[in-house]
Amino acid sequence: MRRLLSSLVTLALLGSAHAQQPFKLILTATEPQIRKGEVKEERILKSWALPAAGVKASKKYSKVSSTFTPVLDKIEKTLKARVPKPAVFRNVGGSWIAKGQTGWVFDRDATKANLLKAIKAGKGSAPVAYKRVTPTRSVEVLAQRGVLWHVAAGTSSYAGSPDFREKNVLVGASKLDNFFIAPGHEFNFNEEIGQIDASTGFVKGFVISGGTLTKEDGGGICQVSTTIFRALYQAGLPITERHEHSHRVSYYDPVGFEATVYAPSKNLRMKNDTGAHLFVQASWDTAADTLRFDVFGANTGRQVSISKPVITDFKPPASPSYSPDDRVAPGGRRLLDQPMQGMTSVLTRTIKVAGKVVGKDTLKSVYKPWGAVYGVSPGDNRLN
Repeated sequence: MRRLLSSLVTLALLGSAHAQQPFKLILTATEPQIRKGEVKEERILKSWALPAAGVKASKKYSKVSSTFTPVLDKIEKTLKARVPKPAVFRNVGGSWIAKGQTGWVFDRDATKANLLKAIKAGKGSAPVAYKRVTPTRSVEVLAQRGVLWHVAAGTSSYAGSPDFREKNVLVGASKLDNFFIAPGHEFNFNEEIGQIDASTGFVKGFVISGGTLTKEDGGGICQVSTTIFRALYQAGLPITERHEHSHRVSYYDPVGFEATVYAPSKNLRMKNDTGAHLFVQASWDTAADTLRFDVFGANTGRQVSISKPVITDFKPPASPSYSPDDRVAPGGRRLLDQPMQGMTSVLTRTIKVAGKVVGKDTLKSVYKPWGAVYGVSPGDNRLN
């Protein structure tokens, strides 16, 4: 008898607890993501409790109680804050994961209809009604284009760059962030980067011209072309146009692993021969002064190795040259660039698939001797 009474009391308590559970509006959604080459769905669940008095009144009068308005307003505010965000890859714990964000638009009338229907039926919850707003570049778009894996990366350091150079590097990199290279398409650096002048965010900086340094819009852009070249070269893409600087520039070491551009005469062009779209992301660390490009696409099975540069044919540095610099007092001078020896650098790239060599090429760079460059007062006789 005691056991029976105890069981009855337990059931009564459970029934009472169940009866006291608040009515909830529940939002359920899924958000796709790419992990290890597969699209997986991430489940999202949100809920909002409604006042019991309002539920009771709604059931009695077959009309949604006005006491629900603050909760509905809160739901609308929450959903409105979720705006569409294009899909990008992020490295999480050593694994590359692509995520985007679908926007939500609250449907108040449909939610109220769901709410009243559920209350009248004696249910304890009702679904939140909303419309999805898909970003232009969604996870589905990446997957449809075969962009499922991290393919390669290229990095460089711009440490020691003056402010103008850092500015141009970051402006240039931002213009190459989040873009596709279609299968069979030739990546064209000058075309992708567009016009280089003040109207597109660039500032004047030193470029190599006429055997010395002069100031032009976009000085330092070769840091960008070099870094993306390294990423695409590491991905095994064939080169259709690439140039080295006229002399060795320490920003682009290892020696010869670089690509200079100077529109329209010099460009960087490489062909996407992977059979699927490639997706390129740029990133930078302004504390460490590093730039990086990551390439995503199909798993081609390529294993790409690039040798260290073999450097030969050393030649002594050239005589110094002078460039006008209004920061220098008459008769003085200011070192703008270090002297460099002339030399020849050769790197070898080997491409394997399933352990077999399917491609091999060399990257040869011939550098002329370079003299120190000094800034002098604009009226200095050494400029003649």
